[in-house]
Amino acid sequence: MAAEIIDHNTLSRLVEAGAVRGAHVIGQPGGWSLMVKYGMAERALAAQRSRQVRVFRRMETLVTYLKDMGIQHFDVDAADYENDGGKSYTRPDRSAALRQTHEAATHNKWFLEQVETALHEAENPNTEWVSHETVKEDMARQRIELLARIKGETE
Repeated sequence: MAAEIIDHNTLSRLVEAGAVRGAHVIGQPGGWSLMVKYGMAERALAAQRSRQVRVFRRMETLVTYLKDMGIQHFDVDAADYENDGGKSYTRPDRSAALRQTHEAATHNKWFLEQVETALHEAENPNTEWVSHETVKEDMARQRIELLARIKGETE
């Protein structure tokens, strides 16, 4: 039989209402779970995505979570705690996602710097402006020279 669970939002509302009678931290292979007592019920805290009982790998993380929720006092049962036990929660796909995020942030920073530089140049009264016609003529000349060079190299 699956454990009855409570989600973060519900727990938050119960704490705000002063309905939580106690919190019980239970050691298990791979980490710590949390049982919350309110009214006549006792429920395990659920993980957000999986809706399974949430397992905190580190006690410090669980203590911080409880304090942030407004729960200052709780009891601990470490009888079944095993540090290296339990299933692994590695997510190799997160490494690629983080790398993409960092690359995007780096590119965004570079792009914003380029825009900032261009705006400063545009506002500078000493900036020399080149007309569109001049640029078109220069590009046409460069194209003719490049085609001539290519034609000379292939013959």
